[in-house]
Order: sequence, then structure tokens, then C-alpha cells
Amino acid sequence: QVQLVESGGGLVQAGGSLRLSCAASGRTVSTYHMGWFRQAPGKEREFVAAISWGGGSTYFADSVKGRFTISRDNAKNMLYLQMNSLKPEDTAIYYCAARRMGGNLRIHNDYDYWGQGTQVTVFS
Repeated sequence: QVQLVESGGGLVQAGGSLRLSCAASGRTVSTYHMGWFRQAPGKEREFVAAISWGGGSTYFADSVKGRFTISRDNAKNMLYLQMNSLKPEDTAIYYCAARRMGGNLRIHNDYDYWGQGTQVTVFS
């Protein structure tokens, strides 16, 4: 089993930055692909960013491309999401997730483990 715990959310003014962290425990996630998803009130969970197990490949939703960066530190069992130039529409609960299987990392149904989420609120 893998446990994931997100942190780093908060309240930030539009144009500001936040860095989300996801700490994994239970077993190493160095062989897991990992991703960030978000869910705003009344909306479905949506893909934000993903990174392959070795960190060599990254993927971003069009809405965050150029503003967000995903990274991982396998030695520390950590996943990160650097969010810059934040907009009010980025307001959501952000979840990290891990999966063993490859394929389309944008599909949330294929992830095996999920964190409890961290709230990000961007005000204008």
C-alpha cells in the first residue's frame, strides 16, 4: 500500500505562486508514475500534470502549461507541483496520485493511490 499526503495549499492572490508537495509512505514510489489532479466545487476532477516514474517525461493540461511545473525526488519519496502566475480559475482541491501502469497518465481512473487533497484558493 502507498499512502500519499499533500501539503502546501493555501490562499494566494492572483499572480502569486504556491508549491504543493506530496509525501509518499508505505513503499517507495520510485517505480510509480505520478500525477496531480484538481477538483473545483461542482466540477469533475480534472488532470493537471503528470510525471513518469523516472522523471524523464512530464505532461500538463493546456490550462496550466507554461505556469506549472511538476517534479519528483525519488530518493525522498516526494512529488511537487510548482504553481506560478496563479489565476482564480485555479481554485480547487489538488490531489496527488500514483499508478504502476503506463499509458495515458491524464486518465484519473487508472491511478491506484490518492491523497486526501489540499485546498488552493486564488483570489483576484
